[in-house]
Amino acid sequence: MPRHFDTELAELKNGLMAMAGQAEEMIDLARKAHEQRSDAMADRVIALDAAVDESELRLDQACVDLLALRAPIATDLRLIASTLKIIPELERIGDHCVNIARRAKLLNPQPPLRMGGYLESLGIETREMVRRALDAFVNGDADLARRVIDEDDRVDALYLDAYKELLRIMLADPLTIERASHLIIVIKNWERIADQATNIAEEVLFILEGVNVKHSYLQSRGTPGEAN
Repeated sequence: MPRHFDTELAELKNGLMAMAGQAEEMIDLARKAHEQRSDAMADRVIALDAAVDESELRLDQACVDLLALRAPIATDLRLIASTLKIIPELERIGDHCVNIARRAKLLNPQPPLRMGGYLESLGIETREMVRRALDAFVNGDADLARRVIDEDDRVDALYLDAYKELLRIMLADPLTIERASHLIIVIKNWERIADQATNIAEEVLFILEGVNVKHSYLQSRGTPGEAN
């Protein structure tokens, strides 16, 4: 006898949260790899990437099977469609964490650059965005999802400040150029993880309200051919 659709849907959601847990662990380890100058933590991030990739393939197939065999409608259809979009966002978060970890391994043997706390703040803010985006998904919290979307501007501003600080450091001392260049890649990856969190929050709003909030600037332009 086929399993009940609700059971399969619950298993999909649980699988997605397990994958999210893997991505969150990678974020925490990537941060600590820099803060504690730990090659062991960086290696753990790199090793975890395979588990995230395996989760992506398994959950992708589960979504396709549900769509093909169950023909879901309404909220269930939106949940599965959005899950198909959230899965690659989590996989990309893992990829960015690997990039951060690899830079940590290059930087750990070298004298640290003092960035005035920008690197730590960017990691913390980004980590919180991911946590809240996933909490919004689990709890069906549209207000929290909107909060995550709003927070992306703050992370973008923090990234820009960190970038300017690294440029200042390089101009002041050419011997720092190699280390600062690695850190520019690190902060860019943190900024991209924040973008992934924003994308997840947008999908949460689509699941809950059936509203696509991507590219909101287009909504003020009206439909093609509409008279002004």
